[in-house]
Amino acid sequence: MFTGIIEEKGFVKSFAKISDGAEIEISCKTVLDDTKIGDSIAINGVCETVTEISTLSGTFKAKVSAETLAVTTFKDLKTGDVVNLERALTLNSRLGGHIVSGHVDSAGKLVSVENLSEFCNMTFEIPSENSKYIVYKGSVAVNGVSLTVAKAENNKFTVAVIPHTYQNTNLSKLKTGDFVNIETDILGKYVEKMLSVRDNKTDISMEFLQENGFV
Repeated sequence: MFTGIIEEKGFVKSFAKISDGAEIEISCKTVLDDTKIGDSIAINGVCETVTEISTLSGTFKAKVSAETLAVTTFKDLKTGDVVNLERALTLNSRLGGHIVSGHVDSAGKLVSVENLSEFCNMTFEIPSENSKYIVYKGSVAVNGVSLTVAKAENNKFTVAVIPHTYQNTNLSKLKTGDFVNIETDILGKYVEKMLSVRDNKTDISMEFLQENGFV
């Protein structure tokens, strides 16, 4: 479990496809503190298990599954790419962002960037089936960064990125047309699951909510 508050930017030292997935090696500093083999680190919002650590070179390795390659932007990673890093949440940590599982829903595409005097408005397009989980003023993780939805319309949403977040994450590296990892708010998924009546396959209507005392 993570918070979406990025601890540092790391660099892809190597990324190699293997028979049933890939192996990634990340160069970093901060997230290696107190990290041991078997711990979880979010790389661009993707929860990965540390399989090797080299404190001498300041790197760690992780194995990437075929499912991760299929769902996330990892399949396009290359040596030198900047990635957002966050260690897993501990029981005495502050939840500064929102609850992020590290299980990416899909890739999203940056469709526009609006540079304002202080903020940067970034608009992303996501698959239609995931748009129902994007709520105005709700939370969303973009490349592992906890952000608040400033606008949501159809399968697009806009977030306002403050200067600190922009400068200290790889959001500053994005260009229009680039793809990012999107994780929608897990709370919305649980609410939908509890309110659905046929294994999460039935749309929730106003009539359903009224009949069951929710409105």
